[in-house]
Amino acid sequence: MRSLRMRMSVGVLVLATVGVAGWQLLPSDAGRNKAIVVGTTDTITSLDPAGAYDAGSWALFSNVFQSLLTFEAGGTQPVPDAAKSCSFVAGSLRTYRCELRDDLTFPSGRAVTAQDVKYSFDRIRKINSDVGPASLLSTLASVDAQGRRVTFHLSSPDATFPFKVATGAGSIVDAERYPADALRQGTDADGTGPYTLASYTKGGKAVLKPNSRYHGAVKSTGKPIELRYYKDPTALQGAWKAKQVDVATRQLPPAVLAGLNASDPGQRVFEADSSETRNLYFNTHDGSPLHDARVRRAIAWLVNREQLAGDVYEGTVEPLYSLIPTGILGHTTSFFDTYPKQDTAKARELLTDAGVNLPVRFTYGFGIGSGAAEQEAAELKRQLEASGLFKVDVKGYEWTDFQKHWATGKLDAYAVGWVADYPDPDTFSGPLVGTDATMNTGYSDKAVDDLIRSSQQYADRKRSAQDFRGVQGRIAEDVPVIPLWQSKEYVVTSVDVGGGQYLSDGNGVFRLWQLTWI
Repeated sequence: MRSLRMRMSVGVLVLATVGVAGWQLLPSDAGRNKAIVVGTTDTITSLDPAGAYDAGSWALFSNVFQSLLTFEAGGTQPVPDAAKSCSFVAGSLRTYRCELRDDLTFPSGRAVTAQDVKYSFDRIRKINSDVGPASLLSTLASVDAQGRRVTFHLSSPDATFPFKVATGAGSIVDAERYPADALRQGTDADGTGPYTLASYTKGGKAVLKPNSRYHGAVKSTGKPIELRYYKDPTALQGAWKAKQVDVATRQLPPAVLAGLNASDPGQRVFEADSSETRNLYFNTHDGSPLHDARVRRAIAWLVNREQLAGDVYEGTVEPLYSLIPTGILGHTTSFFDTYPKQDTAKARELLTDAGVNLPVRFTYGFGIGSGAAEQEAAELKRQLEASGLFKVDVKGYEWTDFQKHWATGKLDAYAVGWVADYPDPDTFSGPLVGTDATMNTGYSDKAVDDLIRSSQQYADRKRSAQDFRGVQGRIAEDVPVIPLWQSKEYVVTSVDVGGGQYLSDGNGVFRLWQLTWI
């Protein structure tokens, strides 16, 4: 997703600061029923859950679709949503069973059945979209549906499977509206979530109306919402300044974020620790100039994260030295331990050993409108070319085009943000560096795969920490990816909007229903 909002009970605390000057007059009843306008730079890849694995799409899915399980605000364990109950069978971590609620209805008026749930999981795996979430269900062998019961049979023990069911990959779709072997086209979505999608314009806006038929974990379906999508942070800033949006999130420009002031009487500011990360991925396939691990290690010796965090992001992000971010179970500093400072001599020695022609030339892609991605690309290019060892051809792409380029191996390197799918360190391992991972680097290592599978066998997740440390050590050695930075979560609202602090608390759910007029 993913692209990605994660909080572990062992580490990440949500801290909200609110600046409000005095009491505000309450809006009229008519005003209280108008739509709350939320602005974001996120992009929608697809309205079909089988065709999207990114933060923008999943933010919409968590409001329009319903999964068997979900995460409550501040929660770190999945709770029933479309299901009455779910559990592993007889203590086994290879069979997971859920009892479906009997009061769920699709927008068409048809009752949701267990067969719809089976159908939804089966089609994700069958379609196996290049930019879809099929890789997240790698341990799912088959699904059975009988009566109101859904049973998942896993290929190996996976204590994290309930977490995966609670994500966008678990979105339940109407089997009569979604084709079994192809993505649904058009601008409609048929889910059973807290909201219905009244209308959608690609790159423009999504209009959401509270779903009166919703039944599940959410107690109140909230106010009407209008999600507006902006091409870049500067455009979002302009909309915020012009008071065209009531809420601004993901993402204002770094300079604006750095200058946010909780005591400003004209707005409410919420800042929270986050485990959203950004990584530099490498194409390790045969034929790529970065196929040789020694070339990738040379790059690792040259990247200066502190300059990225300070000069490009103005201190609104923190340098990151491991695959699993700070505050999350299993976090290490494996890249700092292996590459403690920039060293051109060591990089040159590795490239000489590899027998490659200097400078090594490779392509670097980034998503246009994604934060300060263009400035970040320019800084990384400067750092690498300053050594005289590399020549970097940088190009930006519109988001969906960018996804297709990295998914089909057309880029040698690409920087992508990662928003956690669920509150477990597993989301930073298998989807990123496991064999057939969603980032399509081509990287495959049996030792890494074995460690990932080993980590999934522990119901007590603390016991998995050693496996995750092993994964990070191996990744620092093979370098299919270089962690760059870890961000904070920022939400800014007008003074007459409440609930901004609950919009995104780090467990993968975008709670638009928490927003309200005050």
